[in-house]
Amino acid sequence: MTDRSASICDVLPAAAAVLGVPGAEDRLGVVDQLGPARRVVVVLVDGMGYHLLAPMAAHAPLLASALAGATGSLSQLSCTFPSTTPTSLVSLATGVAPGEHGILGFTVNVPGTDRVLTHILWRDEPQPATWQPVPTSYERLAAAGRRSSAVLPAYFAGSGLTEAAYRGARFRGVGKGQDYVAELLDEVRSGPGLVYGYTAALDTAAHRYGIASPEWAQAAAGVDAVLGRIVAGLPSDTVLLVTADHGGLDVPQPGRVDLNADPRLADGIRVVAGEPRVRYLHVADGAVADVRATWQAVLGDRADVLLRDEAVAAGMFGPVRPAHLPRIGDVVVICGGDTVVLATGHEPPEIAALIGFHGSVTPAETAIPLLALRT
Repeated sequence: MTDRSASICDVLPAAAAVLGVPGAEDRLGVVDQLGPARRVVVVLVDGMGYHLLAPMAAHAPLLASALAGATGSLSQLSCTFPSTTPTSLVSLATGVAPGEHGILGFTVNVPGTDRVLTHILWRDEPQPATWQPVPTSYERLAAAGRRSSAVLPAYFAGSGLTEAAYRGARFRGVGKGQDYVAELLDEVRSGPGLVYGYTAALDTAAHRYGIASPEWAQAAAGVDAVLGRIVAGLPSDTVLLVTADHGGLDVPQPGRVDLNADPRLADGIRVVAGEPRVRYLHVADGAVADVRATWQAVLGDRADVLLRDEAVAAGMFGPVRPAHLPRIGDVVVICGGDTVVLATGHEPPEIAALIGFHGSVTPAETAIPLLALRT
């Protein structure tokens, strides 16, 4: 499992191959290494980028053992672009790039309107099956006669993102105060098939306090404890795959640009979407060239400023369905280094208060781990 061109899109097909689904492609070599199994558990740790494993290891004995080669097999994958949770969750679920599944960012403009859809808060329109038309791996498992379930916080039930990413899987909601690991293990023991689990604690700590903070270290220890309990409680003949949706980095104040504080950057902008590391700018008629030139002049080498067609032609989103093209900004701003573009006049104030960020193309954001082991 050393193919570094492999991505998050390959994880669930590999899990299906472990379960013996005919035609499932295992580009990650999990079956060759660990063999077939009656049960597969896939746990996604939000924000656990590959390059964060080393700083986590001081607080995480299981992950330290994996890094040392003593527990399971650890390899490096990449997430899709943008390196953000909704996009990655659906890339994982469908096995295809964002241009095909359509969840093209943390927030996107709903074409034909001035509405910005925040995918993690998506509750009504647009309809998930239309907005995200690609069958999920869970639906494919069901068609092959294999059981799958997603063990998730109860408040995820019925959301647009849940329907887009997990349709076909049995939803098992875990309420506040319930023992998440106990619920997940109970689901695993209930029969053969695939069980998916998720934890957001590490990413939440990174956003709120920063990766260099004691709170992040505490979250890393907590994640490791969760993984350790899962490993200890799995029945025999189970393969565990642990991965992530993205990494991240801390951005100090000098790296923050606010488009609402600079009239040059605000000029000609109709709708702002994306997130601070990758901005989608939907601009007034006839203003695309001027907006692109102005943003590139102001940001210089701190960001790449591309037209939509240039970003698509570069393959950043994979092949893009024509219906999905308008969800990408007329101008796409991809931050490098430790730069973010805030939009205080367009989004909630808590975004500007964040310390940790992700979304762009740097290895710190796109490299993710895959830890595979068998009980």
